[in-house]
Amino acid sequence: MVKLKRRFVCQACGSLSPRWQGQCDDCGEWNSLVEEAPPTTFSAKHDLQAGGSAITLIGLDSKVELPARLGTGLAEFDRALGGGLVAGSATLIGGDPGIGKSTLLLQAAASLARGGRGVVYVSGEEAADQVRLRARRLGLGDAPVQLASATSVRDILTTLGNGQGTDLLIIDSIQTMHSDMIEGAPGTVSQVRASAQELIRFAKKSGAALILVGHVTKDGSIAGPRVLEHMVDTVLSFEGERSHQYRILRAIKNRFGGTDEIGVFAMAEEGLTEVGNPSALFLTERDERVAGTAVFPALEGTRPVLVEIQALTVRLASGATPRRAVVGWDSGRLAMILAVLEARCGLSFSACEVYLNVAGGYRLQDPAADLAVAGALISALSERPVPQEAVLLGEIALSGEVRPVAHAALRLREAAKLGFQRALLPAASTKHASGLSTSGFSRLSDLVDHMLGRH
Repeated sequence: MVKLKRRFVCQACGSLSPRWQGQCDDCGEWNSLVEEAPPTTFSAKHDLQAGGSAITLIGLDSKVELPARLGTGLAEFDRALGGGLVAGSATLIGGDPGIGKSTLLLQAAASLARGGRGVVYVSGEEAADQVRLRARRLGLGDAPVQLASATSVRDILTTLGNGQGTDLLIIDSIQTMHSDMIEGAPGTVSQVRASAQELIRFAKKSGAALILVGHVTKDGSIAGPRVLEHMVDTVLSFEGERSHQYRILRAIKNRFGGTDEIGVFAMAEEGLTEVGNPSALFLTERDERVAGTAVFPALEGTRPVLVEIQALTVRLASGATPRRAVVGWDSGRLAMILAVLEARCGLSFSACEVYLNVAGGYRLQDPAADLAVAGALISALSERPVPQEAVLLGEIALSGEVRPVAHAALRLREAAKLGFQRALLPAASTKHASGLSTSGFSRLSDLVDHMLGRH
């Protein structure tokens, strides 16, 4: 066994000495050398402070070029990615079964392949003939996409290593992949992690853009280990109801761009088509005035989207427990708006069932929708329609104050572009409504008086 050497450390200057002596040779202090506890055999063999390769450190202010983007041919897909795919990046896309993930990726793969890019589509859930039949149904049968049906990561990487350069590799899905380096069935935590790690390592080394399709759980989150989302560069969520026409591609994480952009698609017979004007999907026919509806200019990244909020109140017999049902909005926030309307504005919803719906299956999380929700509720209770040509936006505080919202000018500009002529909004935001006639409210009770014609 190797004998571990003793050493003494000066408590004044920190210099080392192989033996004890009364005076430190470096700083001249007396009686300052103290023996340091000898390292154990394990720490001596596993000391990580030596034996490695030196790494290069660069300054934070060093010049760096923006990564080159690879356009997919689908503008909405590129918008959600932040401008397109980045060479060597890993992207994880999740969504409900049948929502259109494979269709979207097959369309993007065909567009890139027709542009002369090397595209490999590996399906672990379908045979290659099934993918080919879908491509033919979508009118993509002539695209030079390389198809394969495989689940072994070793076989996939061996094939790609022996072939020509690959610009895009699509794995559908990561839960079906299997690595023979790890014991366990495909889909287990260890297999998903190991398979993804090997595929991402190939992407970083070869410069190919990698897209992994992931399963989702009942609540819509991506299944498998959470570390999978940390390993990839971009996480996309493909949302929408299969009973509705629209689909939304939303970025949850993006190392090469923002997470505030969305791509909007519509499902048609020929596949997913891009929607240049998403507001058309979420606004119903407005030929006649109907009580309980209000239009809100939502904001998804830099894109305004006008959505219709619908409210319905049903009076109950005395003593019955009223129901509150919400689709597309936060039920807790609805309860808060109802409480403010009762406590600050004198409107009583205690004897009414309240139903709230965001048209088109759209999901709202923007607090700027408070005023539009309140307007729809007031309209439904009083049976007085909100003016057809008006949009509403504003955040409501528990005190009943109506607060301004972010990017009001951008929202109102989109409303004016779609033919709306009025805006009901916070008093502090009236200066942003160029081209629209405005009615500003500093308190929610002022909106109630305005809609009920009290002044």
